[in-house]
Amino acid sequence: MDDNAPLLVIVDAANVVGSVPDGWWRDRRGAAERLRDRLAADRVPGRAGPVELVLVVEGTARGVESVPGVHVESAPGSGDDHIVGLVDRAGDRPVLVVTADRELRRRVEGLGAEVAGPRTVRPA
Repeated sequence: MDDNAPLLVIVDAANVVGSVPDGWWRDRRGAAERLRDRLAADRVPGRAGPVELVLVVEGTARGVESVPGVHVESAPGSGDDHIVGLVDRAGDRPVLVVTADRELRRRVEGLGAEVAGPRTVRPA
């Protein structure tokens, strides 16, 4: 593992947004933008040191723009498959994937990523 590289934090936007029933289904893009803005402001609470934040969006949330501190990637297909690809391409770099999706968790842990639930970036 490359201990000098900043922690790569990949956030499963659909899963994190969907973890709180706040009406997100009426405006998925707006919900993803609010999550992006919260990430830009709060970063990853409890994580010291530099982090690179990547928010993966899919479906009607595609096209959400990046902002300083948060790179947004629009998955061309499955958000889960896109996240797995990002983890795979990270090489020896430390990676944290934020999701509650059990199957995605299994897939990325198999590639060496650490996993945390949505409350890591979206406290109740």
